[in-house]
Amino acid sequence: MAADTADPSPPRISLITVCWNAERTIADTLRSIDTQTYRDFEHIIIDGGSSDSTLAIIASAPADNRRVLSGRDGGIYEAMNKGIGIASGDIIGFLNADDTFESSNSLETVAAALDDEAYDGCYGDLIYVSNQHPDRKVRYWKSCAFESGTFGRGWCPPHPTFYVRRRIYERFGTFDLRYRLAADVELMMRFLEVARIRTIYIPRVLVRMRLGGATNKNVQNISRQNKEVLSALADHGIKVSASMFWAFKIVNRLGQFLMRDRSRDLSD
Repeated sequence: MAADTADPSPPRISLITVCWNAERTIADTLRSIDTQTYRDFEHIIIDGGSSDSTLAIIASAPADNRRVLSGRDGGIYEAMNKGIGIASGDIIGFLNADDTFESSNSLETVAAALDDEAYDGCYGDLIYVSNQHPDRKVRYWKSCAFESGTFGRGWCPPHPTFYVRRRIYERFGTFDLRYRLAADVELMMRFLEVARIRTIYIPRVLVRMRLGGATNKNVQNISRQNKEVLSALADHGIKVSASMFWAFKIVNRLGQFLMRDRSRDLSD
């Protein structure tokens, strides 16, 4: 009997959306998800018990691959952990209620990158857009291939573009709830700097993110988040100079604002 030479099935993605009182933006998020050309994914919505019309908007856009859980939780990272806990896909990623995919083939790009079992995860670039005018680019977060030590220089991948295999969460853990604003950075630091998972950088924009989220809504939260990142570095035994960390961070952010007008060319 001839050996089976059929190609392995493409990876199944679990896409998790965390939301709470997101009536102003959730429809855009759902639309960008439902128009994805890659269809082998499940969409899990973890709602924090919205009191506005968020749930009604979600109900008005049913999809066979969508599951909705609603109830009070301890915040965004606890909700993300809840989503990870029920995810059934080979790969897990997040698109929150004020984010949209940059194009209809963003998930297809992720799936193609991780079709190669040599890689545990992938990430790409992100555009920050105006909260009120999402067509207006504000910052272009161009990432790069990971190199050891870069987290200590204020670098990290854009979390909304970060996809990893479910087995990585099972082996190295989920979001650490001790970090209220930087649990996503700590998790990526733990996976890349400490566990040294194998990732591939996708040099194109995958996601648009509105300004005004929990971390970047004011200077106090930005400062607090970066202090948490420094604490995470110390917790993982990564020695850094706080002054150099802040200097690299400032230079990096200035570069993102300067590059915003080049994002169209660089994402092609």
